[in-house]
Amino acid sequence: MKCCNNKKQGFWMGLVYGLVPHIGCIAFIVFTVLGVTAATSLFKPLLMNRYFFHILVALSIVFATISAFFYFKKQGFITFSKSDGALEIDFLQPGIKRKWKYLLTLYGTTVGINLLLFMVIFPVVANLNSGSTLTASMMAIFGWGEELELSESNALITLKVDIPCPGHAPLIMGELKTIDGTENIQFRSPNVFDVIYNPEKTSKEQILSLDVF
Repeated sequence: MKCCNNKKQGFWMGLVYGLVPHIGCIAFIVFTVLGVTAATSLFKPLLMNRYFFHILVALSIVFATISAFFYFKKQGFITFSKSDGALEIDFLQPGIKRKWKYLLTLYGTTVGINLLLFMVIFPVVANLNSGSTLTASMMAIFGWGEELELSESNALITLKVDIPCPGHAPLIMGELKTIDGTENIQFRSPNVFDVIYNPEKTSKEQILSLDVF
């Protein structure tokens, strides 16, 4: 029973530390849906960083490591002592090794949540925000999406954007929507954006002139 409790604790802690670094991304998506332009502009510089994904994963692992440190200290596997006026940290390695399931659950959940958010959740939400159904959004991010319906008065441009990961899809789609004349947008993993636009209101040149490209 105690082992199961430790695994559950590792799962929930991993879940928390996997989500905490993404608060800014989640807020960006929420504000985008609500149309709060001023708020989204605050998060935009962070999201445009090419190493943003790596930074957040590293930050999540750091938080998880700090959590594991205090957990092992509480279990008595890490102790502090003073020797000749210097602080020493002692690790009870056999005790820590016995908790490998806790560590595996903690770090596995932390990394898993990061991958789920960046590879699935954020891209799906971006497509949903463009009017797609949940099924269509899911199929699109896995490369099975259907082509957007094109009317006689509209044109289609397909963009392959150099984004670090699919998690940046909400940022690109949010910028595309700022152009008057953009009718519909669909993201397809890993980096493809199908954009339907009205040629009488905008042009390919104007679309490609966005800062995110």
